[in-house]
Amino acid sequence: MENYLMNKRRLMTEGKQIDIYPSFEPNSPVIYLNAVSEEGDDIYKRLREMGCENFTLAVISSLDWDRDMSPWSAPAISKRDTPCTGGADRYLKLLTREIIPMVEEELQGGITCRAIAGYSLAGLFAVYALYCTNAFTRAASMSGSLWFPGFKEYVFSHEMMVCPDRIYFSLGDGECRSKDPYLQTVQDNTEAIYEFCKNNGIDAVFRLNKGGHFKNVIGRTAEGLRWILGK
Repeated sequence: MENYLMNKRRLMTEGKQIDIYPSFEPNSPVIYLNAVSEEGDDIYKRLREMGCENFTLAVISSLDWDRDMSPWSAPAISKRDTPCTGGADRYLKLLTREIIPMVEEELQGGITCRAIAGYSLAGLFAVYALYCTNAFTRAASMSGSLWFPGFKEYVFSHEMMVCPDRIYFSLGDGECRSKDPYLQTVQDNTEAIYEFCKNNGIDAVFRLNKGGHFKNVIGRTAEGLRWILGK
């Protein structure tokens, strides 16, 4: 397994760190995963253990999480949290105009599909990105922050830039059991957005996992990426 990691490459741009785990074959799928920290090695290893081959994983970290991943401003949901400042559009320009070309210049041959993925706020961003760019044809939102104020209404009232081939949603069954009124809506919102996608002809799946938001993050993330790599 360590031999696979020997091919890992690291790039930097605008303060963002991009770790590339390249495919060993040309003309393969590429997944762009926005991450809280440097969990790329663990996720990549898990995917290989699951039998996933011939794909490229690009993990972007060193993000300003509450700014880069949020589509618009929203108040902090607790005294320990910080408010979201709505910088997703700006970050999406960096991702599509600089990061994607940098990554794909490093790859052998072309790509068969390009996916966007993330956990928590990055799961929210993955869905939002489909409405703002046609760069991605698959998406995975693991424990996505689909409780975000106004987001469900945004999804229902706007059109995606491109209809994705596949979209994956997951959530922990304890995530809606919160004192916060926003977080209480997360399962209802996720299921409603999933049903909306299915009813619009998208190959979509929703998985309800055991536990709260922070349980088995690596495993849940890898499971979502494996699913969007299928077919």
